[in-house]
Amino acid sequence: MSGNLLQNLNSEQKRAVMATEGPVLILAGAGAGKTKTISERIRHLVHSGVAPESILAITFTNKAAKEMRERVERSLASDQDLNRPISMNERPFVSTFHSLGVHILREQAHNAGLRRQFAIFDRDDSKKVVKEALVRVNLDPKVHDPGKIMSLISKQKGRGITVEEWVSMGEEGYFADVVAQVWPHYEQILARDNALDFDDLLLKTNNLLRENKSVRDYYRNVWKFIHIDEYQDTNRVQYEISQLLVGDDRNICVVGDIDQNIYSWRGADIKNIMAFEEDYPNATVITLEENYRSTKTILEAANAVIEKNKVRRKKNLFTSNSSGDKISFKGLLDEVSEANFIASKAKKLIDSGTPAEEMAVLYRANFQSRVLEEAFMNSGVPYQILGTRFFERKEVKDIVSYLRASLNPDCLADMKRIINTPARGIGKTTIVKIFGGGGEELPHAMMSKLANFRALLSKIAETSKQRKVSETIYFIIKESGLEDEFKDGGEDGADRLANAYELVNFAARYDSLNPEDGINQFLTDAALQSDQDELKEDKKAVRLMTVHAAKGLEFDVVFISGLEDGLFPHAKMNTEHLTPGEAEEERRLFYVALTRARKKLILTYAQVRTVFGRQSVSMPSEFIMDIPENLLEEDSYEGYDGESSGRRPLLEIDF
Repeated sequence: MSGNLLQNLNSEQKRAVMATEGPVLILAGAGAGKTKTISERIRHLVHSGVAPESILAITFTNKAAKEMRERVERSLASDQDLNRPISMNERPFVSTFHSLGVHILREQAHNAGLRRQFAIFDRDDSKKVVKEALVRVNLDPKVHDPGKIMSLISKQKGRGITVEEWVSMGEEGYFADVVAQVWPHYEQILARDNALDFDDLLLKTNNLLRENKSVRDYYRNVWKFIHIDEYQDTNRVQYEISQLLVGDDRNICVVGDIDQNIYSWRGADIKNIMAFEEDYPNATVITLEENYRSTKTILEAANAVIEKNKVRRKKNLFTSNSSGDKISFKGLLDEVSEANFIASKAKKLIDSGTPAEEMAVLYRANFQSRVLEEAFMNSGVPYQILGTRFFERKEVKDIVSYLRASLNPDCLADMKRIINTPARGIGKTTIVKIFGGGGEELPHAMMSKLANFRALLSKIAETSKQRKVSETIYFIIKESGLEDEFKDGGEDGADRLANAYELVNFAARYDSLNPEDGINQFLTDAALQSDQDELKEDKKAVRLMTVHAAKGLEFDVVFISGLEDGLFPHAKMNTEHLTPGEAEEERRLFYVALTRARKKLILTYAQVRTVFGRQSVSMPSEFIMDIPENLLEEDSYEGYDGESSGRRPLLEIDF
């Protein structure tokens, strides 16, 4: 790579870009330019003669994968020293772990014992399957929480445990016994519907790579250079997939930050990154500590907070940015006063010139969003809550189910969802007969309705093979009768029609692909959407979200609310204390919250908070006290609809 291409990198970033042989561990602090470093590393590989299509880069969210893909493509397109333009088929493969699993399983469907057009069930679909499995074993879904059962199944699959292994383990306890009864039927229903859940996308990929040497060797030959972002967030199965894909040259580069490991509750294992040098002896280790995002004050606070953790690799973020404002804190009477303060303060900042979309309100638990939303609504401050996903809306799921059912008629879940949506005079009794094998007994008129419905699915399937993805989605909306139903549905119908048309707009991003590839990619992305994918970049609104959802994002101004002992750090129910590991993860979560801010941080807490109908007095979070006193100042703003707490300044409180 020429010197000109390296001039915008600092010395450690240059080392990371140039270290292309063998295993490499990049410990990248928050805001240290890791995406830029990876994209430049990929450009350097291509510039050095590596075929672009032999490069794999995996990250964790669709948003992160999209950003990296665009950066890589821009980087390669701007490299005038390359002899020729890079075609679509030659581009590096940039993907999430789940999308990678879909890609491999569709390509290797025969070897994986699958049909290529398998459906991908989201969490809501999977919980419905658990409900059906509970009924099969004569257990009441109202008594046995399908979500809790689904969570345990998901966690076990993330550890690489199959249903057969779980049952053979003979776990003791009533709940374990329920899961042992339900899980086999859950798998049978998925197989019946030719469907995989989110965790199957990884587990089945892992099992295929481990058990089929020819498939494993094929992908090792395809991808010679592997990059994995957010390595600290890998679970057992993702960790094993990465190892199985690495060839004899051991050209694997992982990027991560131990201090941002915040997903142990969904299986992420910090040991994976801590033990990288044991897994790959003689690995090159590079630490990126220069931060390009935040002020000196914010970084000094973040460093002071995180250095209390024991399980970490020591690093100290620094920046050439200005010192900036001190970190504000505000104690309020209760959660209503806190929410009113935040909304009013946000309004003042907007009036002073801060764009609404450059502000975020972060909270530890989802229940905190209700009172915040009410305050923002009352204040007239534009806001967007991350958490209500577009693809979970009924009308959107209905349209997607039409497409899935047309391609995969064996999926009873999709067929049941749409067979009478909109109403076709096919009642519940008829549906039971159809799916119970008694369809031949139906009256002639009903058989005619069913024939028309099946003909519609055939037309959709044919359309999907010939036309652009967006045209297929619009065809479904129109030909299914959903468009007419929405138009006759008043204000609610107008909203649903707007969402349906928005789905057409979403589908248009796949129109450049051939119809089959476009449809498959559309269905994959629709199933794997995350909270961050709901972020409307062009919406001028303050973002409200959990700290977990904020990881990877950044804003000029960040409010961190609910900083009370028992809420943040969060206390487990029915236990007195967090384990040391849990306590360190809570501290990492606060570190993530702090480092989302570029310019200004505002910390708030309430003296009294009502949780689950019970009011309790709260102490300020220990995390506030971990920030050096010289970096803090009490916020004096009082122009909001709510009383000041009237407490002594926080720093005078004795703990």
